[in-house]
Amino acid sequence: MKEPFIPVCEPLLAGNELKYVTEAVSKGWISSSGGFVKEFEQRFAKYLGVEHAVTVTNGTAALHLALVAAGIGEGDEVIVPTFTMIASAAAVCYAGAKPVFVDCERDTFNLDVSRVAEKLTPRTRAIMPVHVYGLPCDMEPLAALAEKHGLVVVEDAAEAIGSRYDDQPCGALGDLGCFSFFANKAITTGEGGMVTTDDAELAQKLRYFKNLCFPLTGPRRYVHEHIGFNYRMPNTVAAIGLAQLERVDDYVSMRRENARRYNERLRGERGITVPAERAYAYNSFWMYAILIEDDFGLSRDAVMQGLEARGIDTRSFFVPLHRQTGLVEYGADVSGSYPNSEYASARGLYLPSSSGLTAEQIERVCRELLALRR
Repeated sequence: MKEPFIPVCEPLLAGNELKYVTEAVSKGWISSSGGFVKEFEQRFAKYLGVEHAVTVTNGTAALHLALVAAGIGEGDEVIVPTFTMIASAAAVCYAGAKPVFVDCERDTFNLDVSRVAEKLTPRTRAIMPVHVYGLPCDMEPLAALAEKHGLVVVEDAAEAIGSRYDDQPCGALGDLGCFSFFANKAITTGEGGMVTTDDAELAQKLRYFKNLCFPLTGPRRYVHEHIGFNYRMPNTVAAIGLAQLERVDDYVSMRRENARRYNERLRGERGITVPAERAYAYNSFWMYAILIEDDFGLSRDAVMQGLEARGIDTRSFFVPLHRQTGLVEYGADVSGSYPNSEYASARGLYLPSSSGLTAEQIERVCRELLALRR
């Protein structure tokens, strides 16, 4: 009998989602006006220990809005790791600025902070660290560098809900933190995002620009002094987010337990490199990411095909930003050498990582993976 398909990641909706959405619908509050939006923002800010949290439509919008609120625009440059999802660079382009790439560390896949200074120019205005796959970027030296040069730090914490750096939550370490609630994240609203900050002035700008630049106080006169964006989160979506947030610690613990089980089975196996660890990091393991090394005997792509044939879903690592030709028209320099990002991109994949994954499913994934080895 054929064994059930194991998806790479699926949402776990095991709380008050239906109850809260039903309440929103029954009361008619389905747009961005409604109590769940405000409560989700307040609870998320409290969860991170920050002063302000602002809901938006998705994680990419969160990054764009954060850059706009920070005054990043035409002629500016933003340091971005080349090993990340294209949304990070796209948000820089939306703001009219230019993304400037830095290679990742060989083992963590995070921004190599030691290489940032060599990419700074008089036009550099911001740095966008990304906590890749849930492992926090090394933020202390990055913060020191940013302070020295007067740069804004916009954290891309889309993959790091529940991750901590030296016991401080990711997304609360820079001037602005940006989150995604896409369906595969530790907590989800289907789509959706959040921007966090301790700066009251930045929070005001976030709220102003996300709502088409309607005045924040006084009557709505439909006279707009600036051009803004419609990045409002609907109340029904916030209702799901609030229910998910109520169980965030449970869901992060589940993903960390998944990683523990994978590590127990795969660490030390020939041809497989398991996720790196750092003393400063509490990894939420958004995804369990491994490298298929040359001595495994099969290429990464062949491994993915073999697992797919056995009913196990996987995903390959990001294609680095310096290989994204669409960024060239926005002024991005795609020349140069980024060997660590190229290495990871060619060999990396992540295994099924759902919060609700069972021990039996993880054992099956590992058994089938190792059976492919030559």
